[in-house]
Amino acid sequence: MTAERLIAACRALAEAGLSPGSSGNASVREGDRILITPTGTALRRVTVHDLAILDLDGVHLGGPAPTKEAAMHVAAYRVRADAGCVVHLHARAATAVSCLALAVHDDPLPAYTPYRLRMLRRVALVPYAAPGSDALAAGVEAAASMSHCLLLANHGSVVCAADPERAVDLCEELEAAAELTLALHGREARTLDPATAWA
Repeated sequence: MTAERLIAACRALAEAGLSPGSSGNASVREGDRILITPTGTALRRVTVHDLAILDLDGVHLGGPAPTKEAAMHVAAYRVRADAGCVVHLHARAATAVSCLALAVHDDPLPAYTPYRLRMLRRVALVPYAAPGSDALAAGVEAAASMSHCLLLANHGSVVCAADPERAVDLCEELEAAAELTLALHGREARTLDPATAWA
């Protein structure tokens, strides 16, 4: 059942236009295993039979070769006991914001709406490292210990969620917040105080 929910999430993300071409990858944690999308397969086409199986240390146990970003997923699960699903996307707006000249320690998405604050909380910006590298996995591990929504500099996003359905919601909210950030970038816009944005 978990695998089917992951495939449904992949389809939803593709239909929302958040995973262009064969970009993006997703995984679920199922007990002491990780089911993850394979290398070179578009989220709109992936099936249950395409999923690779890893242990919690990232050792490949079965199925096709996993995405080259597998180490990043394993790193996120290692520091987030609450995560049952991890999604990495190259969605247009989120990737565009990740390319802006921003300080690594700043939240890259201003607090323009209460929904952005409620859903995403603090978004972390991970310094650039080559896709699939140990350095990127280490950066994700450090950032994911503090935030469940990450932007990877000049690359895309990572979302850690309790389940695939929640992951889809967060990916959509992250893209909406990124679109708003781009629309208001360079303008004088009001932001909210996180402490008082919700009653």
